[in-house]
Amino acid sequence: MRTPFIVGNWKMNLTLHEVEEFLDAVKGNLPDPKDVECAIAASSIYMDVLTRFCKEETNLKAAAQNCFYKDSGAYTGEVSPMALADMGVKYVMLGHSERRKYFDETNKMINKKVKAVLANNMVPIICCDETMAKRKTYDEMNWVVNPVIEALKGISEDDAKNVVIGYEPSWAIGTGKSASGAEIQEACFLIRETLKDLYGDDIANQIRIVYGGSVNARNVSEIMSQDDVDGVLPGKSSLKAKEFIKIVNYQNN
Repeated sequence: MRTPFIVGNWKMNLTLHEVEEFLDAVKGNLPDPKDVECAIAASSIYMDVLTRFCKEETNLKAAAQNCFYKDSGAYTGEVSPMALADMGVKYVMLGHSERRKYFDETNKMINKKVKAVLANNMVPIICCDETMAKRKTYDEMNWVVNPVIEALKGISEDDAKNVVIGYEPSWAIGTGKSASGAEIQEACFLIRETLKDLYGDDIANQIRIVYGGSVNARNVSEIMSQDDVDGVLPGKSSLKAKEFIKIVNYQNN
């Protein structure tokens, strides 16, 4: 049984004061981690305050929005996966469509980061997306699975059990237009079938697949009802504690 997984992605938002207010508001309002696992993906400048909070509020996990593929060295401005692990970070988001679009991240680079995250005993959340142009050509599904295959090159079966795949159609991110439940299920089913081809049914059925793209408290229940959807990646709707609390407690709505 795959535990539902909800990760709020703050992106480049919030001030330190707003972060502290958010964390104070969610304290005691998160579901039991056996029912729904919750995490926040924060900017690296807030990782210290987030990880300290998560050590006290064990119903929340800390996630980084990115990291480099080397543990240390002369890489000014990059974030060390070894340092993140040392701080208590559990998850690292990799290959988000915004990283691919604005920072020219390639599948090869993401694969190196996946290996670095796993080597530091953290869990990579590997994002893959599709463009509206690809969807209009009815060729989107090949585009969706290729980043998954490339990101998992050289990843062993044991390590593959410890990854999360994020399906995020770029045309739905930040637009207020979510994919339909049927569209989300179609893509997530294909991703799981791809994982079965790579690792077999047993391992593929252990890997969680989550959806991101204009997720909110109104549509989360429909999205989570899909057979191959194990969680969501809310962005804008995770910036307000009240909305995030509603999303993670979707089972009670």
